Amino acid sequence: MIELNVNNETSKLVSVVLGTAHSNGSTPKIEDAYDPKSKEHILAGTYPLEVDMVEEMNAFEKVLVKYDVKVYRPELIENYNQIFTRDIGFVIGDVFVKSNILPDRELELEAIQYVIDTIDPSKVVRPPTEVHIEGGDVMLWGDHVFVGTYKGSDYKAYITARTNVQGVAYLKKMFPNKIVKEFDLMKSKIEARDNALHLDCCFQPVGKDKGIIYKRGFREEADYLYLVDLFGKDNLFHIKRNEMYNMNSNVFSIDENVVVSEKNFSRLNNWLRKKGFIVEEIPYAEIAKQEGLLRCSTLPLIRE
Repeated sequence: MIELNVNNETSKLVSVVLGTAHSNGSTPKIEDAYDPKSKEHILAGTYPLEVDMVEEMNAFEKVLVKYDVKVYRPELIENYNQIFTRDIGFVIGDVFVKSNILPDRELELEAIQYVIDTIDPSKVVRPPTEVHIEGGDVMLWGDHVFVGTYKGSDYKAYITARTNVQGVAYLKKMFPNKIVKEFDLMKSKIEARDNALHLDCCFQPVGKDKGIIYKRGFREEADYLYLVDLFGKDNLFHIKRNEMYNMNSNVFSIDENVVVSEKNFSRLNNWLRKKGFIVEEIPYAEIAKQEGLLRCSTLPLIRE
C-alpha cells in the first residue's frame, strides 16, 4: 500500500507519477487544441515531435532517479497525450483527489489506476461532476491550500478555465483544517502570453520561504499582494511576460534545496543558485510548447 503524504511543494520527494511522451499521437488539428500556445505552434508548424519530448522526459526521469525518487509511469495508451499527469489528480495530506478533467482526457486517469489501486480506497475521492479542479491549480503550503480559479461569468466559454468556484468550495469543505485561498487567474483563448492556464503558470513556491511569481497572471491585484505579504517581496522572483509564456514558474522541487529547471531559464536559474539552491537543468522547451512544463508532468504521491 502507498501511504500518501504531501503537505507542501518542496519537501524531499519520495514517490511521484511522471507522465510519458511515448505514442503521443500526431500533431492535433487546430480545433482540437486545448490551449492558445499549442494552437500557435500547430499554425507555425513547430508543434513538438514525439522523439524530442521522449528525450526531454527521459532527462527528467534520470534526475528524479538520481535523487532516489520512486517513479511510476502511466500505462501506455496508443496515440494519446499522457504527458501532463498533474491535471488528472492530486494529493492533499493523505487523500488522493481524482480530477474531473475534460471528458476526452478520462483515459489518462485510467492509465494510472494501477497506482491508485495501491492506495487505501477510503483515501481516494472523486468530486461531484459539477466540481472542476485540476492539479495544476492546487498548491500546498503548510496550512494553506492555494487554488487557481476563474470567476468570470463566461467560465463555460473558456476551455482554458479549468477550476471553477464549485471546485474551491469543494476543497474548503473537504479540508476544513486548511486555509483554502483562491486566486482569480487571467485567461485567454487566443494569446498564450496572457493566459495563466493553471496557478502554477504564474506562481510556485520553492524552498522554505521563496517563490516564483508573475504579477499580471492574477486578475485581482489583491490576490498578488496576498502572496507578497505571505512570502515577502524579497523572497519572490518576479518573472516577465515572456518568461511566463516560456513557463518559468513551472519548475519542480525534489527537495527544499533542489529544483529541476529548464536549461534556458538563465535569469531564474542564476537567482535560484544565488539563493543557495542546487539547480538541475534539463531540456524541456519542446514540451513547453503545449503550455505545460516540469510541475505539470508530475503527480507527487509522497513527500517526507
